[in-house]
Amino acid sequence: MKQLILGGMRSGKSTLAENLAGQSGLSVTYIATATAGDSEMSARIKAHQDQRPSDWQLIEEPIYLARTLREQSAKGHCLLIDCLTLWVTNLLLHEDSNLIAHQKTELFETLPDLQGEIIFVSNETNMGLVPMDALSRRFCDETGRVHQEIAQIVERVALVVAGLPHVIKGDQI
Repeated sequence: MKQLILGGMRSGKSTLAENLAGQSGLSVTYIATATAGDSEMSARIKAHQDQRPSDWQLIEEPIYLARTLREQSAKGHCLLIDCLTLWVTNLLLHEDSNLIAHQKTELFETLPDLQGEIIFVSNETNMGLVPMDALSRRFCDETGRVHQEIAQIVERVALVVAGLPHVIKGDQI
């Protein structure tokens, strides 16, 4: 099964994704897209690491997500990707302004052929006010497009609110 878990900050989306990965009974590889740019982000990354099972493999991949997914996907294996919004941020801030279009296309083309269980986590960013600055608006646009495209490909999409999953596509959790 391939699925997308969306939610706001501290909604419980990562906890749900981690629970689903653990309940899958498969070996799990956690693909982290975050980079520790400051002490607060370092602390957030550490907190996430501390709550995960020690037998899960960790791969840190902030840019070349499709390549990593191709290399790691296998029957009988679960890939948990947390999170797409940080991946989009990393691409938007990359010195190569064309990289985001290429990496998104590569992900969308790769996703249907991936083996095993795939769980994407992402922040739903487009349910509030339109941001005032151009970069923030572009971030919301790019993230929204990524979510729409992935939602068309995966079997299940859930929106997590206050720790409660609301399935909007596919089987109930």
